[in-house]
Amino acid sequence: MLVNWLRGNKYAAVILMITRLYLGYSWLTAGWHKLTAGFDAGGFLKNAAAKPVIDKATNELVYPTFTAFLNGFAVPNVKLINIMIPFGEFLVGLGLLLGCLTTIAAFFGLLMNFMFLFAGTVSTNPWLVLIGGIIILAGANAGKFGVDHYLLPYMHHWFDHRNHGVKGKNGHTPNHA
Repeated sequence: MLVNWLRGNKYAAVILMITRLYLGYSWLTAGWHKLTAGFDAGGFLKNAAAKPVIDKATNELVYPTFTAFLNGFAVPNVKLINIMIPFGEFLVGLGLLLGCLTTIAAFFGLLMNFMFLFAGTVSTNPWLVLIGGIIILAGANAGKFGVDHYLLPYMHHWFDHRNHGVKGKNGHTPNHA
């Protein structure tokens, strides 16, 4: 019942817009500060790899695959990470503020939040995960008062037209199209 209300109610869309604007502003300003003031994730990544989250009872890694990702990809490619994080944060914020591809922006925001959490940084990440999860749960209604109101129907029409235009050898649309 709550999910239906979040996904279809116009009053929920207003509350979601306010929530989306707050979350978008948080992401946009974080990315903007990193873009304008300079950003180097090298120390953070090396520290996260050197001191991963460990279970105190068993002394084993809590997130061994994330630690492997840090050691095998993130630390050796810190220059790429130094570009991806600020631009990712900025673009997530821009998408949420404009209400443009809102659920996709919220998804990538959640992805970054979970990466920070896996590295052992709590900060505001749980709060941002909660808000981002609500926006994803709301689906298209979260962007009803934004660009999504115009963009999503156009995209649905374009994909439907594109998929219905596929014809097989016998002139019929194949099942997989």
